[in-house]
Amino acid sequence: MSRFAYLFDACVAKQVLDAMGRGAARVTISVDLNRTQRSFPVEKDELILDETTRLGRESLRHMAAKSQRVFSLKGKRLKVLETRNGGYCKLVPTDQAPLLEISGVKMHISKGISPFDSAFRMAAQVVRKGGRILDTCSGLGYAATAARSLGAREVVTVEKNSTVIALRAENPWSEGLLAPEILTVQGDINSYILQLQTASFDGIIHDPPRFSLAGELYGEAFYRQLHRVLKRRGRLFHYTGNPGLARRGHGFADDAVRRLKFVGFRDVTRFADLMGVVARK
Repeated sequence: MSRFAYLFDACVAKQVLDAMGRGAARVTISVDLNRTQRSFPVEKDELILDETTRLGRESLRHMAAKSQRVFSLKGKRLKVLETRNGGYCKLVPTDQAPLLEISGVKMHISKGISPFDSAFRMAAQVVRKGGRILDTCSGLGYAATAARSLGAREVVTVEKNSTVIALRAENPWSEGLLAPEILTVQGDINSYILQLQTASFDGIIHDPPRFSLAGELYGEAFYRQLHRVLKRRGRLFHYTGNPGLARRGHGFADDAVRRLKFVGFRDVTRFADLMGVVARK
């Protein structure tokens, strides 16, 4: 039995309701957010998950009406994977891995690509086989997991928000963080980075929350620290997002490029598809 609860979203709930409507004896669904498919019996108005766990039609109807929620079922306890402790955080379902949303802001690229695949593409900009990688803002851990799968020798991944850490503990797509090559740190990267040795990383993935939530992670002082801990010829991917134009007509990403160049980064290039910037020391 998986250490995770049974996980549902509106799409899966609708699949089960459709099977019930057709009088089907079984239904094949994913109960781990699209990682695998399993077949379960359907009896009258209930989905039979195991000897002690059943899900009734009314609960399925409730879930089917909530397209932006992920539900967890363990025993008889059905809950939404969200919390309002220290800001509203939740998992939002997609066709693949769920994404993280904080205070109404999606923490992943969500248009035209899945969160897990976009994290893989970000990591691919900086990871070289056998390299040591710093992932500044771990979130659900997708970038760190991708860096390991791309051949990183070690990944140091840092996350400040205890609520995010609690949510990813219930997300099967975050299970890769348990790999021995990944060191997970709970802390504020703005202060933690001061403890890191100079020129100790071959690549950095800097995917911070948007500026309004963590403006200090877009500033010159923090960029200097990124430059300091990166090895010569090391590469940085910095997700900037697309928050629109700043004052005096300057683009937000353009200002980030200017600051990165000012602190010493070279070959600083916009990467429009991933809404970020690639740079080299």
